[in-house]
Amino acid sequence: MTRDTPTPTLDLGPQARVLARLAEGVSDARLADPTPCPDLAVRNLLGHLTGLAVAFRDAARKDLGVTTDTSPEASVPDIGPGWREELPKVLGELAGAWRDPGAWTGMTRAGGIDLPGEVAGAVVADELVIHGWDLARATGQEYDPDPAALQASYGLLAASAEEGDRDEGMFGPVVPVPADAPLLDRAVGLSGRDPRWTRPA
Repeated sequence: MTRDTPTPTLDLGPQARVLARLAEGVSDARLADPTPCPDLAVRNLLGHLTGLAVAFRDAARKDLGVTTDTSPEASVPDIGPGWREELPKVLGELAGAWRDPGAWTGMTRAGGIDLPGEVAGAVVADELVIHGWDLARATGQEYDPDPAALQASYGLLAASAEEGDRDEGMFGPVVPVPADAPLLDRAVGLSGRDPRWTRPA
């Protein structure tokens, strides 16, 4: 990218709204159900989504502190009593923060890792897309991610697989997926998940 090239930006609003609708469709009876994320039940996945929305909102604002310094592996996330109101709120704030072109420039921090703003934007798009798939599969809901966010997610995951061990994705060993499979399935495979995963009967 040259100095004259505009900073790439992506509107995270559509994908944030997809996630908010999925969360709204989760019944209390499903909160203890397993997800494609090892060791995370639905409630823990929702807690993780809430935490990452806050962390990447603050990363976009360059408001660095506890929320951006804490590793997601520091503890098992969980939901609080007001999660149904809190999650859509912070997802909306996340999307709003990344609409500022300044969010995509300079350096920021998330999960205790310093990284360029444009990389952080791609990472959060990937998190929203892949965890949206996790939540939809775990709760038996249809999933139609935002096409632009999905493309960003796939690009990040594919680049990561190319730069490192070709068999090791960002979140675990790559699951082979046919080259002519839907883009979502290929992104899910690159993330270390099996696109055929279904919740236990």
